[in-house]
Amino acid sequence: MLDRRRLANIDYWLLFLVAGLIGLGLGALYAATGEPGAPLAATFRHQLWWVGIGVVAMAAVALLDFDKLQLSAYLFYGAALILLLLVLFIGHTGQGAQRWINLGPFRLQPSEVSKLAVILAMARFLAKGRFAGSLGLREVIGPVAILALPLLLILQQPDLGTSLMFLFVGGAMVFCAGLQLWLIASLFPVTVFLAPILWHGLEEYQKRRIVAFLKPELDPFGSGYHVIQSKIAIGSGGLWGKGLFAGTQSELHFLPEQHTDFIFSVVAEQFGFAGCALLLLLFALLILRGLEIAYQTEDSFGALVAVGVTTMFALYVLVNVGMTTGLLPVVGVPLPFVSYGGSAMLTMCAGVGLLLNVRMQRFRFQAKQG
Repeated sequence: MLDRRRLANIDYWLLFLVAGLIGLGLGALYAATGEPGAPLAATFRHQLWWVGIGVVAMAAVALLDFDKLQLSAYLFYGAALILLLLVLFIGHTGQGAQRWINLGPFRLQPSEVSKLAVILAMARFLAKGRFAGSLGLREVIGPVAILALPLLLILQQPDLGTSLMFLFVGGAMVFCAGLQLWLIASLFPVTVFLAPILWHGLEEYQKRRIVAFLKPELDPFGSGYHVIQSKIAIGSGGLWGKGLFAGTQSELHFLPEQHTDFIFSVVAEQFGFAGCALLLLLFALLILRGLEIAYQTEDSFGALVAVGVTTMFALYVLVNVGMTTGLLPVVGVPLPFVSYGGSAMLTMCAGVGLLLNVRMQRFRFQAKQG
């Protein structure tokens, strides 16, 4: 039976922020896919279904028993590895990548949902307490192994953007668990040394994207096309935007992937700087709320889970907005709660469920202190 004290600790402010982002996301998707007077686009209707599924997943994760969630962390991790392996054998291929599994009427992208499984597994490993806030080289072998297995499988798809997300989320969790300063300082020279090796290991299209990031004008109709059109759309929106269905780049379909990776450009063109500012404000408040939850919880596992989920949100926003504005290379990362995508919506909502779950545990520690 659900404890009433847990329900009393529901974070309604967090729910309000997520509801606002989902509402703005549906508005942006309607602007990107709809036409005046026309029936709702199939893409928009599908997203409504995914929002409903995501909300159910959010509630289910939020109401899971906290102790059972911690004990089951490695089981979730194992299930995620199995799904990633299945992708390599029976995965659906699209746009040159094999990343999805067909599940009847919809497709699941295991690399998305596996992020939460990795966060749970790393949080359980790092929360054992035996490191006393001082992780040395020997102690980080476990977290590195937990990251490496799904990372290698995702690189086979290939999906460089998701792989980098895993690295940064895992790095943030290890840092907050107490990584020694000399290891942090050694990251820069190691990265410089490995950069040429990593460059030669990239696929040709990935190299072209990086070159296009540095100078998109070198290939305006190829690898630089996405960024150029995105910048035009963002710049043409002005302060208040051109209005619903009035954008040229989005409505005339000059802007590629406008309902997924480049939906921020649609918001900028049709709703202007004001619409973008509101969207980014909600994201900033969501991230700050997640950090506050991590700071306030007295349980190491819960705190690390909150750090991982919040870092995931922050990276999604940073990378997506960065690539649409030309500040970062194009890596195909969706904007949370806004871009079209069922697996991403399911992952983001389940992530919020984890934050709610951690937040609702505070009464246990307050009761112990009392």
